[in-house]
Formats: sequence, structure tokens, C-alpha cells
Amino acid sequence: MREESNDWLPEAVQRTQFQALDRVMAMASFDLDGVLRNANRNYLQLLGLSQDQALGRSHQSFCTAAQVHSGAHAALWSQLCAGQAHSGVVERVRSDGSSCWLEATYTPVCDAQGQLTQILKVATDVTQRHLQEQAHQQHLECLSLVADASDAAVIISDSQSRIVYVNGGFSRMFGWTQEEVLGQAPIALLAPQMQETFTEQYRSELRGGKPVWREEIVVGKQGQRYWAKVTSNPVINDQGVWSCTVSVLTDITRSKMHEALQHRVLEAMARERPLSEVLEMVCQEVERIAPEVTASILEVDAQGLLHPLASPSLPSSYSALLDGVAIGPEVGSCGTAAWRNAPVLVTDIATDPLWRDYKHLILSLGYQACWSTPICGTAGKPIGTFAFYYRDAKAGVASAYHQQLVDACTHLCALALEREHTRARIRQLAFYDGLTGLPNRSLLQANADQAMAAAARNDEQLAVLFIDLDRFKQVNDSMGHPAGDELLRVVAARLQKVLGPGDIAGRLSGDEFVAVLPQCDAERVTNTLERLQEQLAEPLVLADNALAISASIGIAMFPADGRDMETLLHRADMAMYQAKSSGRGRFSFFSSEMNRLAQERLALENALRKALQGGELRLHYQPQVDLATGQLYGVEALARWTHPQLGEIPPARFIPLAEECGLIADLGRWAVGEACRQLAAWRTQGLAVPAVSVNLSPSSFHNLDLPRMIADTLDRHALAPKDLTLELTESILLDTNPSTMKTIEEVHAHGVRLSMDDFGTGYSSLSYLRRLPVSELKLDRSFVADLEHDEAARALSSAILGIGQSLRLTVVAEGVETPVQNIMLREQGYPVAQGFLFARPLAPQDLERWLVARMAPAQASADQPVHGEESA
Repeated sequence: MREESNDWLPEAVQRTQFQALDRVMAMASFDLDGVLRNANRNYLQLLGLSQDQALGRSHQSFCTAAQVHSGAHAALWSQLCAGQAHSGVVERVRSDGSSCWLEATYTPVCDAQGQLTQILKVATDVTQRHLQEQAHQQHLECLSLVADASDAAVIISDSQSRIVYVNGGFSRMFGWTQEEVLGQAPIALLAPQMQETFTEQYRSELRGGKPVWREEIVVGKQGQRYWAKVTSNPVINDQGVWSCTVSVLTDITRSKMHEALQHRVLEAMARERPLSEVLEMVCQEVERIAPEVTASILEVDAQGLLHPLASPSLPSSYSALLDGVAIGPEVGSCGTAAWRNAPVLVTDIATDPLWRDYKHLILSLGYQACWSTPICGTAGKPIGTFAFYYRDAKAGVASAYHQQLVDACTHLCALALEREHTRARIRQLAFYDGLTGLPNRSLLQANADQAMAAAARNDEQLAVLFIDLDRFKQVNDSMGHPAGDELLRVVAARLQKVLGPGDIAGRLSGDEFVAVLPQCDAERVTNTLERLQEQLAEPLVLADNALAISASIGIAMFPADGRDMETLLHRADMAMYQAKSSGRGRFSFFSSEMNRLAQERLALENALRKALQGGELRLHYQPQVDLATGQLYGVEALARWTHPQLGEIPPARFIPLAEECGLIADLGRWAVGEACRQLAAWRTQGLAVPAVSVNLSPSSFHNLDLPRMIADTLDRHALAPKDLTLELTESILLDTNPSTMKTIEEVHAHGVRLSMDDFGTGYSSLSYLRRLPVSELKLDRSFVADLEHDEAARALSSAILGIGQSLRLTVVAEGVETPVQNIMLREQGYPVAQGFLFARPLAPQDLERWLVARMAPAQASADQPVHGEESA
């Protein structure tokens, strides 16, 4: 990085500036191993150290214990050694153990060959805010290093508001070198539109020692314009006099444009303002920001015809002449842009062939150039054009600044146009599904009511079919919504192909379809369903992928299952879920028993919610034993629920229920908190429980706040991250939620162990396993149960152990119930096991007695059985 020379300055001025800076900043340099090699007096005084005490110390030794243990320091140093600078307020420890807070900047420094040689730290003691004069010179030098590495523009001006220094970011942003701007006034150079009254007020604030913040449009060497956030800080010398100003300019053009445009436009849309009013607002805001342009917005209809929507600064007579003009390859800038579906810039309307037939319309208005950009809808096709007309073809036509305006505006225009199209489409398709063309819920209800009235008059049966596609979400997630939409259209067409002329079909929402079959008994329903499943099963290619479609279908019969559409739909829906639970591609008729079970499930769901809130749930703990020593390896926490009226509810019943009704994340949070509390309580009693494992569902990892919650729980109970293991099921490997892997990685980074539960029974993908930061595998109990009698089970258990060992994972065998199983697992080399042979899941007080009786003696054997009830 090249340093700018200040040799042109008088020596006295340099000395004054450098002394002032030298009093401000503390500096130190570290080698790449973090060892302090140099430190100025400010730095030493700041930390209360002599040079002999400080040199050779590691940077880590100046940090708090919390920063070191949390990994924040290691992350910071890795970032610096990778060449990335870091700035911010940091806490550091003085020699007397007290803390000081520094506004610090860490800058990686390279030699002439570009090799990273050291880390430069520049800091200000923001605890006391008493700046030292002798740090001023070094502060200026370090400021140059930091500023030149930044994209922000930095200007230093003297007390007469004359530029004495600019950084590389200034030159990159505005195009001037330092030599070109030295001695000029920053405001006059960058913002010539500012009034003298502003300049005087600005200088008055600085003279009074007050920083000045503002947002302003500034201009570069080539006329390029930026919206900048400007922060000007006065530097006061030891006589209390304003000596110079440090100004930082940050380019906020894109965000400011979006802010200025989006706020007003989206607010107008939210207030249901007419489309023309919304788009006129866009044009007016653009012309306010860039007065050298005249904005125009045209609509392109489905037939490819242009229609004026907004052009407040163009004569209405001109706009009227464009109404109904067809787009084409030589139809001015706008018609051609829509035809090409690409921006079109014409810098000389008078001579450009694109305007040959239309130039007489615009030249008389004084415009010389026109730049038009297509406004595209979600399908990527032009639905409008956004144009800038220029009276002066040399005044920054199609500049980067204007491009940013266009980018912001075309997005907003597309939103406004598509909203209007959608509203019109909704009005036109009030009774039909726009995607499939089938009747929507309203029309379906009306047609079904008529069919049921006829069935009641004629004493006939009628069937209502509730059809739900299987795995539709996977199609959407993996292939995209366009493929999902095409799938729905295909299903609708195949459904209509199967139904007769008197039958009724409709789409409710998503992947749910309904069919109403008048004059239909159970036999005809079955025949229809078989034909429908055959139709759905026919091969389908979407996005170059072959798909096999199936649907789960529930059937309710009129009048046996209900005499109105609402009841029949509800009961057909219940039957559909019954079919889906039995396997994909099935159908099921509603029954009174199904209704009873649904009512019981609803009651149990409500009871589970109350149990979570009322403390009815509890945890039992099953020991995990080190097979080599017989010592306790850890305990697994297992949820138990005793209902006041229903008695003991098995986990196999309430855990799936919690998954279905969205309570599983709450259940997981409760289990983590309770398990950590109990582990801390045992340790307070002097019981040596190494760690506790808690099962979490995949949906728990959708919560990005989970790592913080776990860290807070561990801190609250004074536990280390290694004291907790989270058990995952293999279904997490197919979880498509984007938060899942991020959350898992953050939990792992905190130091919490992760275990893959029931390994070998689910997906068991080694490629997925390689991506997951698990430290433990749990061999499913089904392998252990067959060890004694099944050679394949023995081979598979050995193979899984080999996989775990090759990946340096601990492999735990579950469900060990017999001494023979225990011996075989030990011979295969399994390090840890759990099961009834050692202990059933125990209440906390029972586990305490078990620990004293079975685990305390060093000679306790791991293979002595304890018989009891089966764990869940």
C-alpha cells in the first residue's frame, strides 16, 4: 500500500499535526503469532505496563478470559491473518486487572512483495476521552493506512477548510488524485449546490468542537453523483482551538434510493392508491433526485401494445400519441426495449434509425437522447418500460448514478404493475383457480350445494373426495415453484380426464383438490379412485426429471357422513390424513371410529399443551456405560408424562403428537433446560455424572436462536458445553429448511456434542454424515436385538462400528438386554452401551441410588443386568 507524501507541507505544520495525532492514538504492532513487538508510550500507559513488561507478551494476554474462552479472540486473529482488517470497541485488561475500553482498529500490514508481515493495532482510550498530544502524528499515519484500505472516502482539511489529505478511497470514489484537490474547499468541490449559509453553519459547528453528520448528494470528477453519508469530526489542539477536520464519506446511493423511493411507493401501494398515481410518484421522485432527466413509464399489454401510465413532465399530447403503438425492432427506445427485452440507449434521436418514424414527436419538445429499460414481470417478460429523456446528450446520459435509479425504479414499477395485473386477474377469475382452471372453493361450494340438494330430493348417495398430493413440498423445494405449478396443472388435467360429465372438481389451495361425485355409491367411488391413481401414476417429466405422482385420498359419503359440504369436506379431510398415515398413494373412507380417534387426538393435544405449561412432564435418565471400565459414560434424558385422568401416556404416543401439532420445539427446549438443571443438581450433591444427552427433533434446529438458548442454559447452571450432548435423528438429513445446517454448525462451534441416534435404520447416507459435525453414533437397538441369531446383524454392527472409528466417532450400542449381547459388543470393540442389562430409564432419585450402588465401586462390572420396564 503506497503512502501519500506530505513533504510539501512546512515542517512546523507537519510537527503540529503529528504531535496532535500522537496524543490521540495508542499503537502497537504484533507479529503473525500474536506476539507484541512494538508499542508506543500511549499504549504502554494505557495498559499500565513498562516496555520490558509488554514486549514479547501475546495479544491474547491483553484480552479478557471470556473473550479467550469464547473463541472470539481466535476468530479475530484468524481474520487478521487472512488479511481482513477489524475495527470496533474492545475490552482489554490493564496490568492491575482492571478493564479499559478501546476504540481499536486492527490492520494487516504487507511488505513490498505483498506478504503479510505484521498486525498493526491503533486504539483510542474511549474510557477517559483525554487525548494525548504526542499521539497525533502517529494517529495521522495509521489513519492513512486504515483509510486507504477502505472504500470510504476520507478527507482531512485544515481550519480554513482547505484539503490537506485524501485517502485512496476518495480517489477511487470521486476520480481525483490527492495532488488535484490539495488546497480546495471540500464542500465547494463535492457539493457545489450547497448554499453559503450551510457552509457557515457547518464551520460554526466544527469551530465549537461539535461533530457534523449529514446525508448529501455529492459529485465526482466526471460528473458522477453519489448519495453520501458524511461524518465530519473536528480535531481540537491543546489550546482548545479547532485545528483540522477529518471527514468520512460513505456511498449510500443504493440504500438511499431504495429508502426514498420504496418508502413512498410502497406506502402508496399499501393505501391502495391508483396505479397511475403510484407510478407518477415514482417519476416525480426520480426527477427530484436527478433533475437532468425526464421520466416516463409505459405499459406493455399481452398483445404487445404500448400504453402510457406516467410521465408528469411530458405533455399529455405526446403520451396520447404513443397509446396503442405496437412494440417492434425500430419503435423508438421504449418499443425497441420491450421488443428486445433489453435496455436501449439512443444518444442522438435526430439521427438514430430506431427513432426514424417517431423523432418528430419528441425533437420539438427539446429532447436529444432517450434511454429505456424494460420492466419485467415474474415470468421474465416485459410488462412495461421505464425511460429517461435527456435534453442535453452530454450530461451524464446513462451514468452509473442513473443506472442505480433505474434498478431501484424498475423493481418498484414491476411490483406496482404486477399488483394491478393480479387484482384485475382476481376480479376476472373470482370463481376459478388461476393456475389449474378448476373451480375454486366458492364455485365448488355452490356446485356441491346444488348436487347435494338434488341427491336429497332423489334419495341418492353422493361422494366427496379430498385429494392431497404426496411429497408435493419436496417437488417445490428441490425443483422450484414453476415445476410445482406445472405438476398441479397436470394433476388437474388428469383428474378431469377421470371424472364424468356430471362430476364436480375443484382446487382448494396448495396441493389439495376436491371432487364431488353425484349418484355414486362406494363401489363406483372405488372404481373411480383406482382409475385416478392409475392416471396419476403415469410417467411425468418435469424440468428434465422423471416423477412418479401419487395422492392420498379421503372419502366422505352423503348423507351417511354429513348433509352439508362443510361437514363432508372436514370428514373427507380426516379420512385423507388416515390414508396418508397408512402409506402414500392410499385412500380411506371416513368412519365414526375415525371421528372418535380425531376427537381423542384433539383432547390429547390440548392436554399436552397444558402439561408443558403446568409441569406435568418429567425426565427419566438411562445410564450409558463404558464397556471397558464399567464406569458411567453419561445418561440419556427421556421424557415421561403422567396425565391426572388418563394415567401414564407412553412417549411413542405423545412425541409424534408433539411433532404434528407444533409443540416439539417447546418440548425440546424444556428437556434441555430440565436436563441441565438436573445435571447441575447431581454435581452439587457430589455425584459424578459425566454428561447428559437430550433428543431434539429436526424442527428444533429451524430456530436460529437455539444456539444462544443452549449457551444461556449452560451458563445458568454453570455447565460446560461438553457436558451436554444433543441427539439427532437421521430424518434431519432430508430436512430442507435453510436454517437447519446453520444452527447445527453454530451449536457444534459452541462446543456442544452432537450424536446421531438410531443410526442404520433410516437414510444412513455417508455423504450426509460427512457434512454433519457429529461426534457420536448410536447403533439402533434392532441390530443389537438380532446379534445372537443373525449373522447379517453382526456384520452390519461391525461395519457401523468401523464407520464410526474411521470418522473418529464414539459409537454407542442401544438396547443391550442380555449378557451375550454385551459380550459380543465388547468383542467387536464397542466402547459404550446402554440398555436394560445395565438399567432401565430411572427417575432422578432412583438414578442417584443406582449410581451409589452400582457405579461408585471402581470394580463394578458393566455386564451385571438390572431388569425393568422397557425404555421409550
